[in-house]
Amino acid sequence: MTASSVSAPEPFSIAAAGTRLHGFRQGTGPVILCLHATGHGARDFKRLAGRLGHRYRFVALDWPGQGESPREAAPASAARYAELLAGAVDALGLDRFVILGNSIGGAAAIIYAAAHRERVRGLVLCNPGGLQRVGLIARLYCRRMAKFLGGGERGEKDFPKRFGHYYERTVLPQKAAAWRREEIIASANVISPVLREAWESFGRKEADIRALVPRLACPILYAWAKKDFAVAWSRSKRAAMRAPKAKVEMFDAGHAAFLEQPEKFAAAFTAFLDALA
Repeated sequence: MTASSVSAPEPFSIAAAGTRLHGFRQGTGPVILCLHATGHGARDFKRLAGRLGHRYRFVALDWPGQGESPREAAPASAARYAELLAGAVDALGLDRFVILGNSIGGAAAIIYAAAHRERVRGLVLCNPGGLQRVGLIARLYCRRMAKFLGGGERGEKDFPKRFGHYYERTVLPQKAAAWRREEIIASANVISPVLREAWESFGRKEADIRALVPRLACPILYAWAKKDFAVAWSRSKRAAMRAPKAKVEMFDAGHAAFLEQPEKFAAAFTAFLDALA
């Protein structure tokens, strides 16, 4: 089977942890459960699944209020997303799998994997949250970002333009991610409330999950976008490398290596999974 013969994505809708989640399945082989960054969606993994679906079965979720999933009353946070992840795993009938998590999705993956070590074969973490100390500077920064990203929720007329500049210059600056970057920018006002909630949560002490890292028994690949200021490797490295079986690869990217450096990421990703096998 070749990449060109990968079957089309199969949408799904499931009940999980008191809400409804949508997503898609695609491909054949060992399961890769994909968890996106705040304000993004399962579509982040569309091209990766199309590229590698002849080797792996991708299962990608939309967090509430993002992609096709409806909003829920509970505010966005890594802890809440870990609860949703646990419910989704049961609803989808998954057993042993690898998790590919970006940003808040990576933080949710860490929380889940620390509590369900028997189910997680490996982790591929792309700039996961939670590995930096939540001190005064971090709290002030998160408060500032929450205010900025809540602009669409408040109806600020110039918010879409400012949000667009933020994504173009900081979050997904590389050309390869332009297709997804433009989709996310177009949804600025819709995703503004979730972005605001998530950034508020990042400034709370419970967002610090560094203590969980030594409990991650499975192999881990940190696929780090080295231009990320908010989730910098320099401030995350000490906690990240406390995992017993961790390795890191750096990418010329802003926040999501698999979107911005797809070929290099696919090579590192498949090498990591081949080593697991």
